[in-house]
Amino acid sequence: MAGYVKVELTAELKKEVADLLDKSKKGKIKAGINEVTKAIERGNAKFVVIAEDVSPAEIVMHLPLLCNEKQVPCAYIATKKELGEKSGMNVPTSSVAIIKSPVEKELQNLGSKIAELKK
Repeated sequence: MAGYVKVELTAELKKEVADLLDKSKKGKIKAGINEVTKAIERGNAKFVVIAEDVSPAEIVMHLPLLCNEKQVPCAYIATKKELGEKSGMNVPTSSVAIIKSPVEKELQNLGSKIAELKK
């Protein structure tokens, strides 16, 4: 587990995050650290997913803090490759922000489950 991971997700929640990404790729997604940071700061991000294998870790360490400040749910996925694939991209990516999703209700439910784990 990377040092910036604020909450360890259960296997069931990790699967839900992956499924949510797969469903949301038909909506609007921003990928990459700069785009995700801008989306959070502007209040556009509904959900953020960060890869756990980012090196050096310092480049994504600010994202969980920013998500917490702006009250955006934040989750983690094992690898950049998996994050890229689940998001519908052909390249690995370190972070993804879901801006618009066809499954908004599921997004909110998953966000509440993750918030419960943080307590």
